Amino acid sequence: MNNPTGAFVQGAEAYGRFLEVFIDGHWWVVGDALENIGKTTKRLGANAYPHLYGGSAGLKGSSPRYSGYATPSKEVKNRFEE
Repeated sequence: MNNPTGAFVQGAEAYGRFLEVFIDGHWWVVGDALENIGKTTKRLGANAYPHLYGGSAGLKGSSPRYSGYATPSKEVKNRFEE
């Protein structure tokens, strides 16, 4: 039995290779999903609680007039009349 090349052994090897790829693929998908969930959770947390993440401003995209990022150059009404 130095060279076991029977159908059972070949079937077991094929099943082992399939199982290895199947498990490895699932770990890859689950790992990517958990990484993306973690990044999204961190981003949402930074927007909702900026003081916990070292920021001082509120939600990004808030009004420039109150956030201090930009100042309006002319009235909104004049922007649409040109």
